Amino acid sequence: MDRHRHHLRRVLWALLAHAQTPQFCAGLFLIIITYTAMSLSSFSLHPNKDDSNSYHPLPDSESEINLKHVTNNKSEASSSSPHRQARINGYVLAGAILASTNSVLLGYDIGVMSGAALFIREDLGISTTEVEILVGSLNVCSLIGSLASGKTSDSIGRRYTIVLAALTFLIGAILMGLAPSFLFLMAGRFVAGIGVGFSLMIAPVYVAEISPAMTRGFLTSLPEVFINVGILLGYISNYALSGLSPSVSWRLMLGLAAAPAVAVAIGVLAMPESPRWLVMRGRLEEARNVLVRISDTTEEAERRLSEIVKAASLCSTNWRGQGVWKELLFRPSRSVRRILIAAVGVNFFMQASGNDAVVYYSPEVFRDAGIQNSRKLVGVTVIMGIAKTTFVLISALFLDNFGRRPLLLLGSAGMALSLAGLGLGSKFLEHVEPKPEWAVALCVVAVCAAVSFFSIGLGPITWVYSSEIFPLRYRARGSSLAISVNRLVSGLVSMTFLSISNEITFGGMFFVLSGVMVVATVFFYLYCPETKGKSLEEIGALFEDEVRHDNNDKNNHGYKLLS
Repeated sequence: MDRHRHHLRRVLWALLAHAQTPQFCAGLFLIIITYTAMSLSSFSLHPNKDDSNSYHPLPDSESEINLKHVTNNKSEASSSSPHRQARINGYVLAGAILASTNSVLLGYDIGVMSGAALFIREDLGISTTEVEILVGSLNVCSLIGSLASGKTSDSIGRRYTIVLAALTFLIGAILMGLAPSFLFLMAGRFVAGIGVGFSLMIAPVYVAEISPAMTRGFLTSLPEVFINVGILLGYISNYALSGLSPSVSWRLMLGLAAAPAVAVAIGVLAMPESPRWLVMRGRLEEARNVLVRISDTTEEAERRLSEIVKAASLCSTNWRGQGVWKELLFRPSRSVRRILIAAVGVNFFMQASGNDAVVYYSPEVFRDAGIQNSRKLVGVTVIMGIAKTTFVLISALFLDNFGRRPLLLLGSAGMALSLAGLGLGSKFLEHVEPKPEWAVALCVVAVCAAVSFFSIGLGPITWVYSSEIFPLRYRARGSSLAISVNRLVSGLVSMTFLSISNEITFGGMFFVLSGVMVVATVFFYLYCPETKGKSLEEIGALFEDEVRHDNNDKNNHGYKLLS
C-alpha cells in the first residue's frame, strides 16, 4: 500500500510541475480521487457487528422495548462467531446487476446528449431554446413512465416491468437514431423518456426487495453506479464519433443505445420475481423458493418470509394497489406523511442541485470558461465522467458501513462549497481577457468536485432511500410518486438552465444552485433518519418511532408550560 502511495505522490508532483492545461489539472484531480480511495480502503470494509446487525429504534419507544430480546439474541450469536461478516449472496448480486443494467440507458443518454447536442445544432440548425427542449423533453416525458410504473409493477410484477422499460427505451433509441428531422427526433425522445421513467422507479424497488438488510445499501445503489457507467460510455461515444460528419455522428451516438436495451430485455427474463410482490399476490410457495435462493440459510429464508407475510397482511391476495393513492395523498397517517416528505424531498433536491443540467451542458459551461476546441471539450467531459464513476463506486462500497445519512450530508455540503467555488471562478473569467489557464483549470476541477460530491451523496442514496423507506403496501406507488417529482424537476431544470444562465450568467446560476444545496443539507439533517442495517419491515417502525418521539416532545413541552 505504501509503495503505491509513493508512486501516486511522484505522479502528483509531476502533474503539478507541468500543469499548463485544464486536462492536466483534471488529471491531478483524478490522482487525488485515487489516493482518497486507497486511504479509505485502509479502514475495515465490514460493519461493526454490534452496531449494524441490530435494530436501534429511538430511546424509550415501544419498538425498543419489544425488540430488546431480539438484540440480546443477536449479541449472543455474534459473540459465538466474532468474525462473522456480511456476505453478498451471488444470486442476489446477479439479479441486482441485471436490474440495474437498465439504468445504463439513462446514463448513456445523459452523457451522449452533451456531445450530440453540438452536432444536432450544427446539422439541423436548431436554436438554443430548441436544444433545451430536446434535452429536457426526455426527463419530462419520463414523468409519464414514473407515474405509470407503480400501478404497472403492482399488476404485472417487478420483473416484467423492467422488461417493459427496456423495450420502450429500445423503440425510442431506434426512432432517435433514424430521425430525419427535429420533430421525428422529439418523438423518439418522448418514447425513450417513458422507458426511462419506468426504469428509474422499478430497478431500485426490485433490488431493495430482494436484498438482505446488511448489503441493501450497496446493492440498491447499483442503479446509480450504472447510470454513471452509462454517462461515461456516452462521453466515450462522443469522443470516438466526434470525427465523423455531423449528420452521421449524432445519429450513431443516439442509436447505439438500442444495443444494451436488447441485452437488458433478454437478461432480465432469467431473474427471479420479487418475493414481496409474490407474497402480496398470495403465491407463498413461489416466494419461499425465491427466498431460499437469495438467503444464506433456510432458517433465514423462513424468518424473512414470516416478516414479509406479516407486513403484507393488510393486502388481500387479489390486491392490485386499490386505494393507495388516496391513502398516500389525501389521508396519510403521520408516519406515512413523514416518509412521503423524506422521499419526495430527497428526489426534489437531487435534481434541484442542477447535476443533470451541468452534465448535459458541460461543453457549454467549459466553452464559456474558455475551452473552444470541440474535441478538447469532449475530452474534458470524459475526465468528468471518470470522476463521477469513481466516486459513486466509492460511495456504493462504503454505504453500508458509514450509513446513508452521513454520506448524504457530506455530499450535499460538498456540492454547496464546490458550486460556490465554480460560481466564483466563472464570475472571475467573465471579466478577464485573455482567460488565464489556471482559472480555466480551477473551473474544470470545481465541476469535477461538484459531480463527485453528488456521486458520494445524492446520486446513489436517493435511489436507496426512495426504495427502502415506504411500507410494502405503499412501496411501488410511493416510489413512483417520489421519482415523478425527480423527473419533473430534472426536466424543468434542464429546459431552463441555458436560458436562466444567459440572463444571470453561468456564475450567477452556480451561486443559485449552491444556495439550493445549503437548504438541502438542512432538510436532510431534519427529515432523513438513518436506515442502515435495518430490514424493510423495521424501517417502517423507525418512522413510527419518530412520530411518537415528536408527540412525546410536544406533550412534555406542554406540561412544562402548564407547570
